[in-house]
Amino acid sequence: MKKPVILFSLCLISTFLFAQTKPNNTKIVIKNTSALDLKDKPVTIKRSDLKGIPSGNFYPLLLLKGDTIPSQLDELNGDQQWDELFFVANLPARQQTSFTLKWVSEKPEYIKRTSVRFGKRMAANTPVAPAMEETLTANELPKSIGFQRYQTDGPSWENDKVGFRHYLDGRNSKDVFGKLVTYMSPDKVGINAKGEVEDNYHVMEKWGRDILAVGNSVGIGGIGILKGNTVLRLGVTAADAVNNVEKTSFHIVAEGPVRSVLNFNYINWKPESDTYQVNETTSIWPGMYAYHNSVSITGIRQNENLALGIVSINAVKQPTVVKVNKDWVAIISHEKHAYNKEWWIGLALIVPAKSYLDFIEAPKKGQLSTSFLVRLKLKDNQPVNYFAVAGWELSDPGFKDAAYFQKYVLSLANQIAAPIKVTVK
Repeated sequence: MKKPVILFSLCLISTFLFAQTKPNNTKIVIKNTSALDLKDKPVTIKRSDLKGIPSGNFYPLLLLKGDTIPSQLDELNGDQQWDELFFVANLPARQQTSFTLKWVSEKPEYIKRTSVRFGKRMAANTPVAPAMEETLTANELPKSIGFQRYQTDGPSWENDKVGFRHYLDGRNSKDVFGKLVTYMSPDKVGINAKGEVEDNYHVMEKWGRDILAVGNSVGIGGIGILKGNTVLRLGVTAADAVNNVEKTSFHIVAEGPVRSVLNFNYINWKPESDTYQVNETTSIWPGMYAYHNSVSITGIRQNENLALGIVSINAVKQPTVVKVNKDWVAIISHEKHAYNKEWWIGLALIVPAKSYLDFIEAPKKGQLSTSFLVRLKLKDNQPVNYFAVAGWELSDPGFKDAAYFQKYVLSLANQIAAPIKVTVK
């Protein structure tokens, strides 16, 4: 009589343990409350808002009517535990869309629609190697060490529409890679067959090329401070051997099929007598000719504002300013912004309406020159979020036309502003 009881008890224990570890399905309901059909709308769900997360190595599988929706888990705060579930979704106007979230033991593979590329070398005679992070001190600029340490002068990031790069070598400009394809550009861009840093991206390849004339500007979306009308550049130019930033720290926060995130920390920036601390987080997701930036500065004084750059080297007219909606203002420049004026490139900044003041023209010469500088209100240690847009006529022939590019920028701003309501059940 005892054996059946023991076996039955073991079955109960096994069933109980299995019930504890078996992943539960979760329903995610998203309501698009706007009158716009939303395409590739970013959706972020915090870990704390999800129920029934299984312990162990499980991965999200997001389904919409049986179709798999690419998603990723991002660890953002350095505690070695993922913080957010992220995906992009197409959401019909004024409709509710229901997704099913399952947890699976094998990580799903998706087509990459975003990526980050970063490589460095520690000596001129050593090959470039991929890296996830870097720390640059004030006396380690190319002019002082005698060689360019970084592949493409610093990290580059892209989605299925456009690519960008950040000059980590002290200049902190933002450049543009025009794309002809939706797939990600090769990891070897900016490196020759010997593994050396080489500028091989100013020639046309199947994927595209570097297209923007930058000079001593900060490119599209690079930052500085306006102290009255005095322009303070974050960093220096290629002609300088010593940086005005004591230490620059960079790391890749996340790289996934639908979002890539980079972080830059500028420690003890001293452009004049005052010292500032600057933190910048850059992210990109699919479907937009743009990247998102968040900037906070500690040490701001009363008469100081954030300056965002739009390069004006080849500009023949002033940018157009449009208040798109209650949330966003767009500053739009449509010119032959390419190196030798070969192509039309639309550049724009989409900035918070509550922060926008005006724009000025930077000097023709100097540490930060040939730029339209968009002036934004800035509170000490409070982040400002904005979008930097770049539309190349070879990526979309419509971008050759100023009205077409402006329509795109305004549409993007309205898509960004469109509210959604996310419910987790």
